[in-house]
Amino acid sequence: MWIVSRVIPVLKLYFTGLKVLLYQLWNTRFLLPVLANQNGRVAIVTGGARGLGYETVRQLVNLGMFVIIASRNEEEALCAVKKISEENSEAQAGVMLLPEGRTADGFETHFATNYLGHFLLTRLLLETLVHSGKDESYSRILNVSSSAHHAADLRLHDLQNVRCHSAHEAYSGSKLAQVMFTYHLCEELESSGAPVTVNAVDPGVVNTGLYSHLCCLTRYAHKLIAHFLFKTPADGAATAVYSALSPHLERVSGCYLHEGRCVESSSNSYDKDLQTRLWQNTCDLLNLQHSLELHAHITPELK
Repeated sequence: MWIVSRVIPVLKLYFTGLKVLLYQLWNTRFLLPVLANQNGRVAIVTGGARGLGYETVRQLVNLGMFVIIASRNEEEALCAVKKISEENSEAQAGVMLLPEGRTADGFETHFATNYLGHFLLTRLLLETLVHSGKDESYSRILNVSSSAHHAADLRLHDLQNVRCHSAHEAYSGSKLAQVMFTYHLCEELESSGAPVTVNAVDPGVVNTGLYSHLCCLTRYAHKLIAHFLFKTPADGAATAVYSALSPHLERVSGCYLHEGRCVESSSNSYDKDLQTRLWQNTCDLLNLQHSLELHAHITPELK
């Protein structure tokens, strides 16, 4: 049973990845359309010091946005700011440092980095997002997810995979939790009338540093095929940038976005009872209230 519990998550995750790679092979890549200048707007990008996050920051800055890089590594973040500033003399980028999750709080790394940290940051910023949103320009929350969530089965009694830890299962489970959080938060925001949207974004299989922890054989296979089948970080970031800024997605919320389109996520992710219990369990872990007390700004009607 121990072997089965370790092997099945690996097979499910790689099978999901193979399907995405075949899709990327036979379909034209998503091209970011021309977007209007975004002067005066602010974005916070977690993990913005390298890889997909860095490319997202770079593209947002080139469109005139003020971008805050949220990073756990101060040196990497400062290097990213310097590099972007050198590329663009008018660049506006800053650094915001988030605390280490696991060492301080004891949370499993994937769970803390991919899900719990984003949940907490979102909750802390919600009031600001609500007051920043306008009828003609809603604030937007984007959770960068992964097709890996299709390979996950969420176990509320063992969210952090303590009983039988599998890095593959932990990663895919954290991404599923992220999608379910997106859907539940969407309902909370819509019920309060808040001018804020929230969507999950799937950038596809992107050639970033995420694959540095693969086993030797898999890492060798990655090097052979990445150049031909994987997206570049710049290509992967295009979907996130489009989702953040496209006027066609104004007021669009509660979607799983891939290649600029709303597509279906896994069947498990739509389980509303599981979404609610995940929300409640996460709030308990973070000592947060289950309910959101948002005070949406409502523009009075002109008579």
